[in-house]
Amino acid sequence: MITFLSILVGLAMLATLGVLFAGVLGMAGGEGNSRRSNMLMRWRIGLQFLAVVLFAILMLLLKR
Repeated sequence: MITFLSILVGLAMLATLGVLFAGVLGMAGGEGNSRRSNMLMRWRIGLQFLAVVLFAILMLLLKR
């Protein structure tokens, strides 16, 4: 269970990083679509929340 949760935390962190880079690169291009950038930043917030929640659960399980 702990190994599976660790993998999920890692995947959530990588997904957050990927969406963050996609959003930043889209904005750095100059003529980026503002709706797309906004959507990517919303996805980033959701993925970041998921990663933090999974990490907190993992820490609670490791505490025992």
